[in-house]
Amino acid sequence: MSILVTGGAGYIGSHTVVELLNNDYDVVIVDDFSNSHPTVLERIKELTGKTFTFYELNLLDKEGLHKVFQENDIEAVIHFAGFKAVGESVSIPLEYYHNNVTGTIILLEVMKEFNVKNIVFSSSATVYGMDNKAPFTEDMPTSATNPYGYTKVFIEHILEDLAVADNEWSPILLRYFNPIGAHESGRIGEDPNDTPNNLMPYITQVAVEKLEKLSVYGDDYDTPDGTGVRDYIHVVDLAKGHLKALDYSLNHTGAQAINLGTGEGYSVLDVVHAFEKANDIKIPYEIVERRPGDIAVGYADPNKAKELLGWEAEHSLEDMCRTSWKWQKNNPQGYNN
Repeated sequence: MSILVTGGAGYIGSHTVVELLNNDYDVVIVDDFSNSHPTVLERIKELTGKTFTFYELNLLDKEGLHKVFQENDIEAVIHFAGFKAVGESVSIPLEYYHNNVTGTIILLEVMKEFNVKNIVFSSSATVYGMDNKAPFTEDMPTSATNPYGYTKVFIEHILEDLAVADNEWSPILLRYFNPIGAHESGRIGEDPNDTPNNLMPYITQVAVEKLEKLSVYGDDYDTPDGTGVRDYIHVVDLAKGHLKALDYSLNHTGAQAINLGTGEGYSVLDVVHAFEKANDIKIPYEIVERRPGDIAVGYADPNKAKELLGWEAEHSLEDMCRTSWKWQKNNPQGYNN
């Protein structure tokens, strides 16, 4: 029996595949390299000493997806595949809704046809919207501030409706907070296509002198230093959370939304200073206008993950900063070295 990982060559997907292989799962990866790089696949083999099955495929290709299920005995799916840039989603909303929502519906149709009803979905803390107050708990109402966020909200609803309609389904909706860090080896990490949307790759690209300085979006929030506060989680902790969620899905039915975060908030400048301290590097930055849709404070209540999955984050902010820099320093141009 195999675990299908959609988007398995991406940042979080690749770290999760490493954990799956290290725990002796058979893995099938589907990825179209729209936000990832073929080099990742070789690095996963190098790190684990294991092989896996790979299909270069977009989920909108139903015929291709059919072939994946026909050729492999799929037991469950971990679903990462999707467009993920907030700003881009505002510019090209139709592409985001079509790729993320329609692609997921096609995946679910094929899963249903092959009687595969266990899925771990890569959701996001963005579903808590603008109006909930931190710490965020899974029973809070969901909303979004951009098309990318709404694709996560819609897919969560689709999966919950599916579990109501057929009680054999077991979707786990993992709401990640802010993944940073990289594999301890420095061989796989976050490699955004263009100027990074996320804080840590922005910092590391400044550190490697690929970018001149960091833009800090707003310093007038109601926070200790005026910059936005977020819950940063090490990508390897996040990957391990997927294995716990997979195990839970295979042994229970019904939909569960579960936060994956540390429960601790750090400001943008906290992270900048932690990075400088951990790696002995100065990061020049400038304060610029707030970004529309950014909230002041967002962090998780992680208790449900601990109770249901027996999971909690183990890595410190220093670990996140150190491994992020090791990855970027070893790969100044990302996977295009």
